[in-house]
Formats: sequence, structure tokens, C-alpha cells
Amino acid sequence: MEFECVVDARARLGEGPLWDPREKALWWVDIKAPEIHRYDPLTGHDRVWPSPDDVGCLAVREAGGLIVALRTGLHFFDPTSGQFDLILHPEAGCMENRFNDGKPDRQGRFWPGTMYEGPKPSPSGSLYRVGSDLTCCRMVQGVFCSNGLAWSPDSKVMYFADSLVQRVWAWDFDAVSGEIENRRLFIDTAPLGSNPDGATVDRDGNYWLALPEADKIGRFDPEGAIIQLVDLPVPHPTCVMFGGADLDVLYVTTATMFRSPAELNRKSRAGGLFASDVGAKGLPEAFFRG
Repeated sequence: MEFECVVDARARLGEGPLWDPREKALWWVDIKAPEIHRYDPLTGHDRVWPSPDDVGCLAVREAGGLIVALRTGLHFFDPTSGQFDLILHPEAGCMENRFNDGKPDRQGRFWPGTMYEGPKPSPSGSLYRVGSDLTCCRMVQGVFCSNGLAWSPDSKVMYFADSLVQRVWAWDFDAVSGEIENRRLFIDTAPLGSNPDGATVDRDGNYWLALPEADKIGRFDPEGAIIQLVDLPVPHPTCVMFGGADLDVLYVTTATMFRSPAELNRKSRAGGLFASDVGAKGLPEAFFRG
């Protein structure tokens, strides 16, 4: 597979790619810039909006605009005016936590996860479910670093990772209620030499996972067995997402902040947004209905 750098962003911590099927564009973030990006593959233009604080993840709203998860809580964001409006902050008292990975489920709920970013690891993070009425429920707790969120094509299984413990878990998912149960181990990434990072699922039910410390993307079958490990042309891939008119392009965000200047000099496109035809197709992403 050959990956093309479509945006030479030199992002500190590129993350959270999400394909917008309505606008045929890819939204993504640089958590530590902090910035929100919108890449239009038709024109090649990448528009950038500054964020007032670290921005972990986002979803496109059915009503227009975005919902974004900042360190300071969940906000509605209007790209036209650049305005952020606070909705709620479920961890207002946790000053060393911030939002990280998250996305909408296919029923229109938003699932943002948090992580601890203090002097030493702490399992103070959680995964939240935000309904269309903006009711916020803590669904998973005791998390060091939320990552790897995705759902099977039939929405019967939810996948979620904790990067620092190098585990991806699977839950039974009730698409109607949004409830989860029966957690079990799906993938142990320790033998692969990496923490698990951002993920997506293709239409065949295979789980695609960024393996940043290994500089690879992993493709796993619905049972968690490795199908393929793909090398990236730059270090530290962080998240993956299918996009394009036919959902046959795999987009990959990358980061520069974890690597030495010498390594980055050897890989001049580090921190860029990459794209490749990987011989698979994704599923349409949902809109947040709140």
C-alpha cells in the first residue's frame, strides 16, 4: 500500500478524523495546536480554525455545525462564525483530565472519552454517552487513555481501547438503548510493540487500528485476529477513517510531538494527513442528532 501525504500539516498531535458524507469532506483535529481542520479532497484545501483549548474529538451535527470535545468540556461549534458554545462538562473538577478519542454511533449519540494528563499515569478517565437530548452518561470508567472507539457494521458490538494498558475490548451493544454489557478482551497490542490508538471498522467488519509506537496500521478480523500490518511512511500514526465518495480511501492522521528532531528530519512529512486506497471500503458515519 502506498500512502500519499494530502496535507503536510506538521501536526503536533493529529487526531480524530471523521468523514462528513453530506459535505464530502474530512474533519480532523490537531489536539495540541490546538486546531480544527476540514480537508476537501476535491480541491485539496485544508481549512483551519483555532480552538481555545486542547480539542480531542468531534462529530458533525445533523442540524449543522459540530459538537467538539475540548479540555474545558463539550461545545457546539459554528464553523461560519468560529464560535464555541459550552454545552456541558462532565469532568469539570478533574483539572488534569482532558477529552481524547470519540465519535458518534450510528444512532446519532456522541461518545467522547477522556484521559489523564498529569505527572504520572492515573485511571481517572471515562467514556461518556451523550444523547440527542444532551443527557450525558458515564459508560466506562477507570480508564487511563480513551481510544479505539468503533462499532461493528450491524451495531451489535462496540470496540473501545485503553492505550496505556495496551488492550482493546469488545462489548455487546444495544443500538436502541445505547447500553453496553459483556466486556471481553478483543486485542492485546503488547506483542505488536505498540499502544492501541484510533480505529475504524470497514463494511466487512474488519477493525483498522493505528499502532503509533510501531509506525503501523493493523487490520484485524471480527474475532480480533491479525489480517495485515501496514507500514506507514512516517512515524506515529494516530487514527484512521474511511472517506471519499465511495468510502474507499483510508485517511490516517499522524503526530510529531512524540519523536526526536533527528527522526523528524529524516521523515519530513511527519505530522501530515495521509490517504491510501487499501482495497477495502468503510461505512457512512452518522450525524450527532443533538
